[in-house]
Amino acid sequence: QVQLVESGGGLVQAGGSLRLSCAASGRTFSRYHMGWFRQAPGKERDFVAVRSWSGGRTYYADSVKGRFTISRDSANNTVYLEMNNLKPVDTAVYHCAAARSLDSSNYYYSTEYDYWGQGTQVTVSS
Repeated sequence: QVQLVESGGGLVQAGGSLRLSCAASGRTFSRYHMGWFRQAPGKERDFVAVRSWSGGRTYYADSVKGRFTISRDSANNTVYLEMNNLKPVDTAVYHCAAARSLDSSNYYYSTEYDYWGQGTQVTVSS
């Protein structure tokens, strides 16, 4: 069992930065691939980024490449999403998620993830 709690959301102006945190509990956290998804009002939950449990692979949605960075601190059971040059279209509730098994063909499907946090709101004003 893995429990996830996000924090760090807020209101920021376009061009600004935020760092989201996801604190995980559970003895096997280090063996889970960790991802971030986001959901804007009236829209589906979209993939943002994922980092493999070993840290050897990371994937990003095209819309955030070069602006967002996912990292993890296994010693502290925490995953981060550093978001720079934020745009109004980035406004959404951001969720972190954990998956036991992923590969390059399915990491962007929310249904492949086993555990989810409650989400943190990010609002980017123009």
